[in-house]
Amino acid sequence: MSTEMRLPWAIRGLSLHNLTVPRTLPDPPSTPYWLYLLECEGGVYYAGIALDVEQRFFQHVFGLGAKFTRARPPVRVLAARKYADKGAALRAEIRVKALPRARKLAFFEAMA
Repeated sequence: MSTEMRLPWAIRGLSLHNLTVPRTLPDPPSTPYWLYLLECEGGVYYAGIALDVEQRFFQHVFGLGAKFTRARPPVRVLAARKYADKGAALRAEIRVKALPRARKLAFFEAMA
């Protein structure tokens, strides 16, 4: 009886020197993010980003969102826009928050 280990037929004769392995893995597909605009109690606006706008809206409604919306609960979602990734959505959120109130809703309508 031999003490030699038998390898499966598929890998017999292969050596690690003959294998090619990619140096980096391909980037996973990016998850789309949404920039949304809420109208809150008192008529004030709140902008934020989320993967799921409906779920995030209800988190705000039940006091699980930002401090701002805990003090001024949201009434409705005014607008939402889809972005390819989180970074793009964050950059857009910064732009929206810098706009005067009168131009915030127009920001969403401009790209519709």
